[in-house]
Amino acid sequence: MDELIKLVASKAGIQEAQARTAVETVMKFLKEKLPAPLAGQLDAALANEALLGQASQLIDKGLEGLSDLFSKK
Repeated sequence: MDELIKLVASKAGIQEAQARTAVETVMKFLKEKLPAPLAGQLDAALANEALLGQASQLIDKGLEGLSDLFSKK
């Protein structure tokens, strides 16, 4: 999970402590909302290096979406 935290910090331009809070919050939310079998696989997925590249792409898309959302007035 540390690599994901560093990735979020880098992509969002925030400190690692802030990124850790964000990642932990999202992880908790997802685990509460996903069916039990999928929630259990979430931690395993974060440990898989190959999936981190995919996570990076999703974060990029998510940040672009947030940027678009906040830039609209």
